[in-house]
Amino acid sequence: MRTKSSTIRTDRAVITLAALLTGALALTACSSGGDNNKDHSNSSGKAGGPTASGSTVTLPKLDGTNLEIAAVWTGQEQKNFKQVLAEFEKRTGAKVTFVPAQDPIINFLGSKIAGGQPPDVALLPQPGAIKQAVHHHWAKPIGPEALKELRKNYSQGWQDIGKVDGKQYGVYYKAANKSLIWYNAKVFKNAGAKEPKTWQDLLTTSQAVYDSGVTPFSVAGADGWPLTDWFENVYLSQAGPEKYDQLAQHKIKWTDPSVKRALTTLAQIWGKKEYLAGGQDGALQTEFTKSVTQTFTGGDQPKSAMVYEGDFVQVNIGETKAKVGTDAKVFPFPAVGSTAPVVSGGDAAVIFKDSKAAQALVTFLASPDAATIQAKLGGYLSPNKNVPLSAYPNPVQQKIAKALIASGDDFRFDMSDQAPQAFGGTPGKGEWKDLQDFLKNPGDVAGAQAKLEKDAAAAYGSGS
Repeated sequence: MRTKSSTIRTDRAVITLAALLTGALALTACSSGGDNNKDHSNSSGKAGGPTASGSTVTLPKLDGTNLEIAAVWTGQEQKNFKQVLAEFEKRTGAKVTFVPAQDPIINFLGSKIAGGQPPDVALLPQPGAIKQAVHHHWAKPIGPEALKELRKNYSQGWQDIGKVDGKQYGVYYKAANKSLIWYNAKVFKNAGAKEPKTWQDLLTTSQAVYDSGVTPFSVAGADGWPLTDWFENVYLSQAGPEKYDQLAQHKIKWTDPSVKRALTTLAQIWGKKEYLAGGQDGALQTEFTKSVTQTFTGGDQPKSAMVYEGDFVQVNIGETKAKVGTDAKVFPFPAVGSTAPVVSGGDAAVIFKDSKAAQALVTFLASPDAATIQAKLGGYLSPNKNVPLSAYPNPVQQKIAKALIASGDDFRFDMSDQAPQAFGGTPGKGEWKDLQDFLKNPGDVAGAQAKLEKDAAAAYGSGS
C-alpha cells in the first residue's frame, strides 16, 4: 500500500513518456554499448552539471566513522555503486561497507534489527517496504540537509513516493523504466521482423521470428518479479491508469474482469510453449540474468530473440559481447490498449541508524554528484533532474533519462512494489508465486485470479 500523495494523477505522462521513448529508441542504431562497463568517473559532466569529482553538495568530515549500507544489488550493479561509495569516502573520510542483502530485504533487515546490527542505510525497492519499515519504527526521517538536496533535485512526485504519513523517509537514488523489450538485431534482420507498435504487431513479430528458426522470448520465470512487470504493462495499457491505481491499492479485486482480460492477453505469449525458451518449464528455471544473456549470445542463433525488462538490462547485456544499439536494440512495450504503457520503478535510500554520518550519506545520494558517477558507468537511471544527460554513456540511455525527467510528477510506479511486501515482494509467495503458477498453466485464468485475490486480501488486510 502507499499514501494518497504518491498515487499517480493522470494518464497524460503515459502518453507523453511513450511518445518521447518512441522517438528516443529509434536512435538505437547510432548508440554503442561498448562503454557501458568502463570507468567514466573522470569524464566531465556537460550542460552545467556536476562532475564525478565536483563538489556541488557540502559534506561533513567523518574521519574514523564506519558505515554500512545494505542493498540486494549484485554483479556489475553492485560494483558500480561501490564507486559511488568510494567517492563519498574520499570526500568525508568515512569508511562505508556494502552489505549484500537477500530478497525480501525487509525480512533481511528485520533479522538484522532483531540481532542488534541494523545497517545505517538500506536501499529499499518497494514503497510498501518503506511504509512497513516506518510502521515497525525501524526507519528514521531524513534530516534538513538531505531534504534540501531532495527538494532541489527531484520532482514532487518522486519526493512523495518516499513519504509516509507526510514525513520524508526515502530518497529515490535509482529509477527504472520498466516498459521496454530488448531484441537481438541479427535475428530480427534474418527474420524480416519489424519493431512492433501494438500487441497484435508483437504477436506477428513473434511468429516471424519463430518461423525463422529462433524462439521468440526469454521469460525470467525463476524470478517472480519480472512476471509481475509483464502483467503490469499489459494491465496498464489495456485497463487504463484509473483501474491500475485501483488494483494497486486493492480497491478492486483481482477477480475483476479487467484482470481476467489482462491474463488472457498474457497467455497469448506465455501459453505458447514454442514461443518461450525452454517452454514453460524452462522459463520457470530461467533467472533474470540468464534471460538476458542467452538472448545476446550465440550470434544469429541465440536461445531467444527478445527479452522483456527495464533499462537496467544494459548491465547484463554488457556481460556479453553484444553492443547496445547495434547487436542489442530496444523498443517500447507495445500498446495493448489505446496507449503504450510506461511503468516506473526504483530504489530508495532509507536511514535505519540515525547519525550524522548516515544523514550525510543519504544527502550525498540525493545529490547529482552521486548519481552522475553511476550514470557514467551505464545500466543505471536516476530520477534526479540535475544529473546531466551527457553523463549517460550512450544515446539510448540519454533519451530514456530525458523522457523520465520530462514526465515530471505524472508517471505510474510499479504496482507490485506498491503492495504489501507479503503480496508484491516476497519470492515464492503472493503475486510472484501466483504468476509463476500461471506461467506453468496459462490456461487456468480463473484459478490464477482466485489465488491472486486470496493472497492480496490477506496481505492488504494485515498490512504486511
